[in-house]
Amino acid sequence: GKQGAPGGASGQSAGGRGQSLNSTKPPAAQVSVFQTEKTHSELVSMLVRIIFCLHGAALAAAQELNQKPDRPRVQEPADLVQEKQSFRETLSWKYPDPPAEEEPRFPPDFKLKPPTAANSVSAVCRENSVRVEAKKDLLGIGKPVQAADVTLGGCPATGEDLEAQVLVFESELHRCGSQLLMSEDSFVYVFTLLYTPSPLGNSQIVRTRDVTVSIQCHYPRKLEVSGGLLHPNRTPFIDSKSSEENLYFSLTLMTDDWQFVRPSTQFLLGEMMKFEVSVKPFHHVPLRVTVDSCVATVVPDIDTVPRYSFLGNSGCLFDSQLTGSSSRFLPRSQDDRLRFEVEAFRFYQDHSGVIYITCCVKARAAFAAADATNKACSFLNGWREASGAHQACTCCDTDCQTGSQSHMTKTGDQFEQETTVGPIVVEERPLW
Repeated sequence: GKQGAPGGASGQSAGGRGQSLNSTKPPAAQVSVFQTEKTHSELVSMLVRIIFCLHGAALAAAQELNQKPDRPRVQEPADLVQEKQSFRETLSWKYPDPPAEEEPRFPPDFKLKPPTAANSVSAVCRENSVRVEAKKDLLGIGKPVQAADVTLGGCPATGEDLEAQVLVFESELHRCGSQLLMSEDSFVYVFTLLYTPSPLGNSQIVRTRDVTVSIQCHYPRKLEVSGGLLHPNRTPFIDSKSSEENLYFSLTLMTDDWQFVRPSTQFLLGEMMKFEVSVKPFHHVPLRVTVDSCVATVVPDIDTVPRYSFLGNSGCLFDSQLTGSSSRFLPRSQDDRLRFEVEAFRFYQDHSGVIYITCCVKARAAFAAADATNKACSFLNGWREASGAHQACTCCDTDCQTGSQSHMTKTGDQFEQETTVGPIVVEERPLW
């Protein structure tokens, strides 16, 4: 019986120890569930934070897109469709025939300038003499005459007013070729002022005309002549004396503003004749046009006389140098066009006033620089070239080795052709 008691006590003691162990350490199954619950809550929290961050980034990106301009959408190229090229319009010309001539553009309301009176001669009749004053610009064209070309009945000028540019003639009533005419009540002394222009320089041309002005001094026949001034009666009068390369050149008279073809070939002495030369380079590289030479004649034949070569030596405009005129090339603005102007003139002792201008026109490749044989030089206080290549004009006073002047020739990349304008009628300018 004593042995069983300890065994029972021992069993209780063991059971007590078992309860003590259960109170200090949970079972393994309970620990696993607790850890799983804790890990799940952390994942949920992490997912919430990630979703919040993604939402904030999305809002920031949307705001940035709203602030930036819309970017063009790239469109994918459409399918390319090839088709055969064809002419939808018929050609206006056919090789080798030249193209149709263009109708010239004339100004709508063109009128010749009415001539203005010069009023360049005055006279004062004294008791026994006469004093005649003649402006050196006798014809009113802005060009002074040579004093030696003006006489009063063969008597030269007795003085000259340099400031007023006036020639002075003084003569007694019975001298200097005067004529005495008598009527019933008066004496009339008649003087004649003569102007006979000399050829300009070494040329055979003039830009003025013969002028005869009659000056009359009237004196009463039955009254004593006093020393008072008498106004003369002036009675002026005029003595009745396609190439194979398809190049197309033209020489045309233009209006004063260079906008239209001039409808009239009529000019007054001293007016500017404006010429435009051009080339149309069909089927050819761009070309530069120049004027090699120009000759004036009274008929359309350059081999006749009288003749006046006012442009030559491969593009040197001599007229201003020979005669003191304002003739010149205008600055070049286009390679295929060139403009120049010449003061209107007549031939010495030729009273028809008709002239023809024949020019040898040249063209060469536009990229070629101006040189001694291809230039446009004017004499304006020295030789000046229209395109600015003034060095090319240094030979104008010597010999620039001019080439052939046939009707139409081809020399390498250079072409030439003769072109004539006329008849040009140059009329005399009235004095009064």
